Amino acid sequence: MTELFRRLALSHQGLISPPAFGLGLSGTLQAIRHLGYVQIDTISVVERAHHHILWSRVPDYQSHYLNQLVQQQHIFEYWFHAASYLPIQDYRYALPQMTSVRNGEHRYFNRGDQHLMNEILAKTRAEGSIRLRHIEQGNRSNSGGWWNSSSARRSIDQLFMQGDLMICERNGMEKVYNLTERCLPNQLDLSMPTLEEYARYLFNTTLRAHGIFTWKQLLHLKVGSQIREAMRQIINEQLDAGVIITLSQLGYTDKESPNIYVKTEALAQKPHLELEVKILSPFDNLVIHRERLRTLFNFDYRLECYVTPAKRSFGYFCLPILYADQIIGRIDCKAHRTQKQFEVLSLHLEDHCFKNKEIDHDHLLNALNNELHRFAQFNQCPQIKNQPNQLFKQAVKQLS
Repeated sequence: MTELFRRLALSHQGLISPPAFGLGLSGTLQAIRHLGYVQIDTISVVERAHHHILWSRVPDYQSHYLNQLVQQQHIFEYWFHAASYLPIQDYRYALPQMTSVRNGEHRYFNRGDQHLMNEILAKTRAEGSIRLRHIEQGNRSNSGGWWNSSSARRSIDQLFMQGDLMICERNGMEKVYNLTERCLPNQLDLSMPTLEEYARYLFNTTLRAHGIFTWKQLLHLKVGSQIREAMRQIINEQLDAGVIITLSQLGYTDKESPNIYVKTEALAQKPHLELEVKILSPFDNLVIHRERLRTLFNFDYRLECYVTPAKRSFGYFCLPILYADQIIGRIDCKAHRTQKQFEVLSLHLEDHCFKNKEIDHDHLLNALNNELHRFAQFNQCPQIKNQPNQLFKQAVKQLS
């Protein structure tokens, strides 16, 4: 894939300097609104994904910003393709899934105990907010024993997913819930979107956040012929209007090109990139769609924390390394917060990025060191264990 398309993708993702979304709390809000969602993840080997993703785009990002934006009713937590922070103005597009859960149609969120769910709502209405541990602690003496941890968790999860409760705060990964009616701003549009409106929301979000995208990306984890047909009509409409163009229309003839779309007006842009390094989260919006990532950046990526140690090639939590407009490798790190140490476990470089290319190794290593120190500080670990210099030299020698 050409340099233009890679830069177009990076520009739309806000990964080109200077900061595309501004700084501070307002920059964080603008980033979430532009991206459409920021995925939440519980793994804490390094700073959790939702903080990492925003830090990559808002240089002075602080982790307490998300709670502030939730409390100010600018963003909310719900499900995109996974648990995410979303702009509050998109709340109505969560209503179809909430209704599906309420109707018992969801595969996973349909096992709450109705009696306990009623008790949770009554307790929340009386006390103002609630946490899972409050339910568990309050019912340990129940002689029946059925209000156990699993039942409480399933019940509160179902209330959240069907829209009766919202998460109004997080302390670490502990969630604080309140009634939805108390968390939503006044005058928010709560009308149920039509199928066409929902498909257009998915299309517009992807167009805005990515600029170049695939058919599979548009419908990621969305099933059913009706949503596919609605999206197909929107694609045809946007092609006819000249808003988007396929790669095959631009002269690309590989088998994927008819299903890859480019925002037409973006083709006239020539984004300028600095020779900088960014260490990305495995759940970053740029890399989460693995097939698109492979097509655009020739980067075959799998998060190996989900496989057994014997099957890992690169490490438990390897992070993609973006250098200018290429993903040139991956780095496995661990934040030892108690010891204030940031450990670099391994470094691997992509062979194709260094073949027949004039990459200044000294400049790349210097940029990597600068980013690594910045990342370590973000992880509250000012000391770096295993500076990457020697690992970098070893990785270069291993290039075929």
